[in-house]
Amino acid sequence: MTTPDLFPDFTTHHIETEPNHHIRVRVGGQGAPLLLLHGHPQTSAIWHKVAPVLAQHFTLVLADLRGYGDSSKPGGAPDHANYSKRVMARDMLRVMQHLGHAQFSLLAHDRGARVAHRLAVDHPAAVRRMVLLDIAPTLAMYEQTTEAFARAYWHWFFLIQPSPLPERLIEADPAAYLRDVMGGRSAGLSPFDPPAFAEYTRALSLPGAAHSMCEDYRAAASIDLEHDRHDRDNGVRVSAPLLILWGRDGVVQRCFQPLDEWRRVADDVRGETVPCGHYIPEEAPDALLARALPFLTAPEV
Repeated sequence: MTTPDLFPDFTTHHIETEPNHHIRVRVGGQGAPLLLLHGHPQTSAIWHKVAPVLAQHFTLVLADLRGYGDSSKPGGAPDHANYSKRVMARDMLRVMQHLGHAQFSLLAHDRGARVAHRLAVDHPAAVRRMVLLDIAPTLAMYEQTTEAFARAYWHWFFLIQPSPLPERLIEADPAAYLRDVMGGRSAGLSPFDPPAFAEYTRALSLPGAAHSMCEDYRAAASIDLEHDRHDRDNGVRVSAPLLILWGRDGVVQRCFQPLDEWRRVADDVRGETVPCGHYIPEEAPDALLARALPFLTAPEV
């Protein structure tokens, strides 16, 4: 399946982050480095509405997470460690180092924001500042799961079921899975431009994509929680300045107190709602830019 190029002014690279494993990135723009990380069940195509403006201020690195898009899709391990956010964050650190960026900022949504959180904890010297979109910390969300949250985020509990059950069901009709998950949110399918949705469908239809996506969630429900509890027990926190934005019409707004939860794990936190649901970069690109740009371009104190 061929889909239109959503980033015609960007160059594409496949960067090896460990033997026989690469991360696909698009690079464009000029200025200080900014790493953009997408969420489930998408790819770096989520940034197509905001990248042209951001590229006027930053050298953008748009990455497909391990297991997603056109990045490598290693098989899962018994402990799911090779899809831990620690390993996925290390991928991104190596990508940025390969491109010559020892320190950088991040703009990250959903699963990518969980990778960004771990990157900032494990490699604090590398992270200048971060904007995280529509999440509370993983540990907080699992420990505070309610019936309302479980019904709204049913995919969290579906995807962590033992292989191959969820993989088989997703692979039977990847486009239907995307329509049901993405279209089941507050805005329906209207925010997604057809070329972007076609790209998500192409990517999820690739061999190994469903398994990798499930492994991401299995890691989040197991080894990632171990890492987060270790941080909490040992006072390990995010030191980089952090802007949290979440959808006014979304599940995070209804079920959690995002600023309170982030202040439990990070030292310098601010944030607010955005007038949309979960998929902020595609539902409310102008509102995202209005809030994120002043924060990301602010001089260091």
